[in-house]
Amino acid sequence: MSYDRKFLVFALGYIVLGMCLGIYMAASHNHAEHPTHAHINLIGFVLSLSYGIIHKLWLTHPKQIIAKIQFIAHHAGAIAIFIGLFLLYGDFAPEEKLDPILGIGSITVLSAAVLMFYMVLKEKAVKA
Repeated sequence: MSYDRKFLVFALGYIVLGMCLGIYMAASHNHAEHPTHAHINLIGFVLSLSYGIIHKLWLTHPKQIIAKIQFIAHHAGAIAIFIGLFLLYGDFAPEEKLDPILGIGSITVLSAAVLMFYMVLKEKAVKA
């Protein structure tokens, strides 16, 4: 499966998860997880969809090892953030235990963004 399609599939999975969490919060009248909901929708859906669009429209021949590392890093970091935030705002674990997970997840997502930036910069312009 191509990276544009992989990112699209993951993005759609994240939006379903984020919407389910939003519906749960509305139904329960407990909005404590709103930061988790926002991060799932933004990092998960919006950023994954954006990366898929970049792959489809601009990255015609990315180095496969960099594309693979970027894909894995983005999703590993995103999932770490989502789980950490869910545990934090659900009062399932103390903040001091979750801070390292959230920090590593955040740096991993940032690293994936830097790798995407690098791939876009290295892409050779194609003449129409």
